[in-house]
Amino acid sequence: MTRKPAVATIPNGGYLQGTVKGRLPSPVGKEPPGQETVMLKEKITLLRGISIIIGTIIGSGIFISPKGVLQNTGSVGMSLIVWTACGVLSLFGAMSYAELGTSIRKSGGHYTYILEVYGPLPAFVRVWVELLIIRPAGTAVISLAFGHYFLEPFFIHCEIPKLAIQLITAVGLTAVMVLNSMSVSWSARIQIFLTFCKLIAILIIIVPGVMQLIKGQTQHFKDAFSGRDASIMGLPLAFYYGMYAYAGWFYLNFVTEEVENPEKNIPLAIGISMAIVTISYVLMNVAYFTTISAEELLLSNAVAVTFAERLLGNFSLAVPICIALTCFGSMNGGVFAVSRLFYVASREGHLPEILSMIHVRKHTPLPAVIVLYPLTMVMLFSGDLYSLLNFLSFARWFFIGLAVAGLIYLRYKRPDMHRPFKVPLFIPALFSFTCFFMVALSLYSDPFSTGIGFILTLTGVPAYYLFIIWDKKPKWFRRLSDEANEILGDEMFCSIIHYKFDTGNFILILLLILLRN
Repeated sequence: MTRKPAVATIPNGGYLQGTVKGRLPSPVGKEPPGQETVMLKEKITLLRGISIIIGTIIGSGIFISPKGVLQNTGSVGMSLIVWTACGVLSLFGAMSYAELGTSIRKSGGHYTYILEVYGPLPAFVRVWVELLIIRPAGTAVISLAFGHYFLEPFFIHCEIPKLAIQLITAVGLTAVMVLNSMSVSWSARIQIFLTFCKLIAILIIIVPGVMQLIKGQTQHFKDAFSGRDASIMGLPLAFYYGMYAYAGWFYLNFVTEEVENPEKNIPLAIGISMAIVTISYVLMNVAYFTTISAEELLLSNAVAVTFAERLLGNFSLAVPICIALTCFGSMNGGVFAVSRLFYVASREGHLPEILSMIHVRKHTPLPAVIVLYPLTMVMLFSGDLYSLLNFLSFARWFFIGLAVAGLIYLRYKRPDMHRPFKVPLFIPALFSFTCFFMVALSLYSDPFSTGIGFILTLTGVPAYYLFIIWDKKPKWFRRLSDEANEILGDEMFCSIIHYKFDTGNFILILLLILLRN
């Protein structure tokens, strides 16, 4: 779908609508005299790209998922195989996205590639489910882990109150939203710092684990495949937990338009990051089993902390703080990247137009950042980590598989397309097949969570026709929108908001009015 171009501009205002690079189009093809050009600038270097990927991947997953993987595989040996296989599959997916990102040089990641290949309806359903389920639930999972590990040193001998975790989580989430609303550069710098903190936290676990192996502590690896046999019911969930821990390799594609020299830096950043993460994850799981038995790991609610308490003595109190910082970095990277997805979807006419606005002075897509805040807060105070994880997995991997399958389609449909980076076809074929296979088996192994995800995904179809296709909306819809335009038509705001998705525009306008005042 296309959107009517906005033609009103405010030289010194607070927000402007973006086009391909975030700038407000001029009706005469050039900027009027004295008007400031506003765009999302190319500030993502190779180092910052690596920090976005590593910083987003290494979050709560490696500290939560070992329990889920082991529980659904039944043995130490099988769990290590699943971790390795998930790393290889994630590398295949990342390489496929490297080709897509260098061929289709637009931000938006999954959404952009599905729009390019399959058209507006599947793309809208993708961003609909991302906004309602995947991103709020994913951010809630990571931020709840942040709250748990942050409070761990203060509740050594007793259980952490659930409300305390939720309140600290809310504070951390608010800090991330403010940071991403204020400055792209500072968000990227903090992400680099947090990435180094993550690597230090990983080394704190890996180095003592290697020393344990040198000392001959291999009793938990004897008969590594003994125990409960992995079943067709458990393996899909085991892969979900493993793939969730590796999730994040696609986030650089969400900010393609802000990457310096993307044809070179996107493949390099993805390749370097995935090598570091895969090696680190496998070694971390080996380190865990040098000290913790399978039975003890299943009983632990904080695997890394249990490991540190066994080997590091008083220094173990620093481990949960390091882990909390890794989770904070994952929150920061995820919000930074996904806000660009909403920005691009708004630019294409699939989300409220206000989400495609950029702050003139700060050059951040502030409305696209804050839209996640209320939905994630709701998620924080409902459900638990594992139910949220199961809940979001279906939709996430279905659409990722769909996007990677689109790469194969483009190879045959558009063979002359410029492809600076190209992967063998078996890589996207194997990865997309694995995604669809996991989704299909999850319908059988966990029908309730997957069924809810499937039903909520399908709600995107009527929503598309109601909000995007249907033009004959009631007059009171349009009247509210016109009144909102008058309210916002001052020096802080600039927008033409009377085209589509009027209800959503009105709600978001109210949020921005509150923030402005």
